[in-house]
Amino acid sequence: MSGVFKTLFRSPKFLIGATILFLILAFTIIYPQINPNDPSDMIARPFEPPSSELLLGSDNFGRDVLLQLAHGTRTSLTVGLIAGIMATIIGLSIGLFSGYTGGLIDDLLTAITNIFIVIPPIVILILVAVSIGTRSLFMMGGVIGITSWPWAARAVRAQAASLKNREHVHLARISGFSLTRILATEILPYIASYVVMVFIIQVASGILMEALASILGLGPHGLTSLGILLNWALMFEAPRFGAWWAFLPAAAIMGMLVFSLYLLNLGMDEIFDPKIRS
Repeated sequence: MSGVFKTLFRSPKFLIGATILFLILAFTIIYPQINPNDPSDMIARPFEPPSSELLLGSDNFGRDVLLQLAHGTRTSLTVGLIAGIMATIIGLSIGLFSGYTGGLIDDLLTAITNIFIVIPPIVILILVAVSIGTRSLFMMGGVIGITSWPWAARAVRAQAASLKNREHVHLARISGFSLTRILATEILPYIASYVVMVFIIQVASGILMEALASILGLGPHGLTSLGILLNWALMFEAPRFGAWWAFLPAAAIMGMLVFSLYLLNLGMDEIFDPKIRS
């Protein structure tokens, strides 16, 4: 395991991505400790420009933008993680079972997966978000994860189908291993790095999906997220007033988050894919 980490950190892409992600995580953890005020407190005039007291000025309600940004980034990350875990678990389960069993079951699960791929996840997300009375952080992450699993399932299915005819899998079948044991011990370990990469992409997708839903006014209730910050800025016409600090930092943090996760995925792909590595 230590050798894997040493190899990963020799990849410039992985190293840059990990550094950016670490700095963002440090900001979301450390700054609220330095400034323990409630991010919803109205402490200044609306759209007050950055100053020594308010490093990123105030938003349309007169709240500290930098503090809102720290809490909003944490919310977006949490939603992305919940969505990533949910989508990866569902996609991994369906992909492994479909790719290994083959036949009619594989055809049926592949058809279901393709149907879900054709339907844009944002459409399902909007319909569910509108119908839910209270959109909590975990509810948003769960809904995004449930609508985002098909791509993970398709990717894992291809890997499982290529491994099911390997010699060690045949030996496990002859030895009388159960289906669950074969999938868990004879196939999953060989695609573990691939599953991690799928998870990273799902987290990035979850962050973007939450932002899109929040910009449309369908974000989690009672919380601040990067998407909600952008929604407030658009709703109260921050660009028209020249209040760049009300929307550009949130957009920049979101871009850096997704970019860092993309670099992590590229770095891992270079290390674990022999064709790319060569």
